Amino acid sequence: MTQRHVVVLGGTGFVGRNLVARLLEGGHRVTVLSRGVDARKRATKPRGASLIEGDVSNPDFLAAVLDDADAVVNLVGILNEKGDRGDGFERVFVGITDALIDAMKRMGVRRLLQMSALNAGRGDSHYLQARGRAEQHVRASGLDWTLLRPSVIAGPGDGLFCRFDGLLKFAPVLPIGRADARFQPVWVGDVVDAYAKALDDPRSIGQSYDLIGPDVLTLKQIVKIAARGHGRHRMVVGLPASLGKLQAEVGEWLPGKPISRDNWRSLQLDSVSLEDGLRRLGLTPTPVEPRIGEVLAGC
Repeated sequence: MTQRHVVVLGGTGFVGRNLVARLLEGGHRVTVLSRGVDARKRATKPRGASLIEGDVSNPDFLAAVLDDADAVVNLVGILNEKGDRGDGFERVFVGITDALIDAMKRMGVRRLLQMSALNAGRGDSHYLQARGRAEQHVRASGLDWTLLRPSVIAGPGDGLFCRFDGLLKFAPVLPIGRADARFQPVWVGDVVDAYAKALDDPRSIGQSYDLIGPDVLTLKQIVKIAARGHGRHRMVVGLPASLGKLQAEVGEWLPGKPISRDNWRSLQLDSVSLEDGLRRLGLTPTPVEPRIGEVLAGC
């Protein structure tokens, strides 16, 4: 395995922390770029990685830190934006991707591994549409790119089971819209292994990989699994479409946006795939449900 200098955008987030640790284990030199890091995230940064703070949407800043990079991983992302116009998603997914492509071309850095999402470019969601436009720009960049497109990602401290665990602490009954929406939760360790494998395999250049777990779960089943993980008995009530949409309208104005209008639009598409990118990369998908205790311990 060739040892490389890998620059990671979004390396202080949930996937990023796990990936940085995995790359360091593989002997790579890792530099993490971030807009700003609070004390908690700084403390959880894997030892051995360098951290540079700056404006990752500025191609001049990016070019300055890419001078000796061998590869770049772009994990920058948000689940919700301020308001509901789509401009927040556009800035994060398309704007930062464009700035990165510009900086990489300027500095002669060719290898790019880009985080995307299942259903990118499909449906009416601002999130998915912006993800799709970012994919288009990566494909047209002329760089040696690889796209990785996970379903929802599960792992210790995740934004999936942990989000519901927080709600279930106080709600004996949890009403949810689109309770029958289907997902294939993928284990975070498999996601970071996919990045590591793709980085080392030139056959992954110009390829897109759907990263899915082995089990198809409905949203209702995901909530039930989160409840059982702490021995809670909770009733989960599936709402009709009209009430589910109303729930999203209300959630749009609640602190932290537990559900937003754009989440509702995304939920109209099942997050499943017939293409198993993990197996294409020589990896065996990990079932998530047996590891729910490990997930919730990190919440």
